[in-house]
Amino acid sequence: MVKLGHHDMIIFLIAFGLILIIARLFAELFKKFKLPSVLGEIIAGILLGPSVLGFFSPESFEYLFPFIAHPEFTTNIPVQYAMDALINISVIMLLFVAGMEVQLPLVVEQGKVALSTTFFSMLIPICVGYLGVQFLPDLFMASSEDLGLVGFFIGVVLSITALPVIARILIDMKLFKTRIGMTIIASAMLIDLLGWLIFSVLLSIIEDGKAGSDLTYTLVSIVLFGGFMLIVGSRLIDKSLPWVQTKFSWPGGVLALSFGLCFLGAAFTESIGIHSILGAFIVGIAFGDSANLRDRTREIIHQFVTNVFAPLFFVSIGLYVNFVQNFNLILILALLALAYSSKILGAHLGARIGGLSKKDSWTVGVSMNTHGVLEIILGSLAMSVGLINEEVFVAIVVLVVVSIITSAPMIKRTINK
Repeated sequence: MVKLGHHDMIIFLIAFGLILIIARLFAELFKKFKLPSVLGEIIAGILLGPSVLGFFSPESFEYLFPFIAHPEFTTNIPVQYAMDALINISVIMLLFVAGMEVQLPLVVEQGKVALSTTFFSMLIPICVGYLGVQFLPDLFMASSEDLGLVGFFIGVVLSITALPVIARILIDMKLFKTRIGMTIIASAMLIDLLGWLIFSVLLSIIEDGKAGSDLTYTLVSIVLFGGFMLIVGSRLIDKSLPWVQTKFSWPGGVLALSFGLCFLGAAFTESIGIHSILGAFIVGIAFGDSANLRDRTREIIHQFVTNVFAPLFFVSIGLYVNFVQNFNLILILALLALAYSSKILGAHLGARIGGLSKKDSWTVGVSMNTHGVLEIILGSLAMSVGLINEEVFVAIVVLVVVSIITSAPMIKRTINK
């Protein structure tokens, strides 16, 4: 049995405390420059990790994070297990909060234009990403056995739109409640849902080698679980929330209910061979869909996860990956070219077919090219199962950073034309 000893506990608590404090400092700094706090948290991890601290002061890095500097030492295994468990819980809770942002009634309201935009802004990037890997397998470090899976994964990454980031940009530009804004938000919500469904199936294939009847079982299980939670589960949650919010201590009662359901949903999907993140995401949709969930409660859940647990994951990106050694400029430029061309053109085409004007369609296309947190989580999970290496992961992180920085100026340019 692996247990945390006295020294292990000290190392774990020092690492945990440093991560939280430094992540918060950099998050606040980046917010002052009107950049997402997640970028500050990633930079904090890079500074604390092998890229900077490990390079300029390897002794300090080994002292503060021995379980990262020397993972091969058996003495570091207990702290490794504890930190890995905490990071996995952080990802599950992040996906729960991401699910709470999906409002299916809004998707239905937007109808044809949202469906058309979603379809083409996913189809074209997935095809382009897949073909890009087929033509450039060496650049993406894809083996002949995994060529198809890597290509499909890159396509899914290119197809995702960062809902929280684009929502903030649209609010700042006073476009959120316009027809264009609602089209973008509805499409991004639907893409989030479809993207995680697709990636969960992809993960189950990679981890368990599913094929034929096993894959059919996985797909049927996803549909049944999703249908139950979004139809029956959401109603049960909606009816129980008023009672919980009045009879239990607030906000403790709702926090216990929300995170309890989150972990149970995650455990269920993990038990049937689907990654736990999908269960948390679907439960988040069902929970966030309730009209009885107070705005203040929703905000507390969001603040708790994004300020305490999310930094653990985003700082760990820089802690565990050497961004200097794995910075492949040609790969990054290739990924940027594939992402910008396929996503903008795909979303533009979808919006145009859906009935928007040419100018508005270009605005939708540029807006939908905003990437963010979910792509980083996708990349991290793909790297953990050996589908991609660290160079590809670093390229994905750079893609996210560049798209976040360039999105607002590009949207303004299309509007002012």
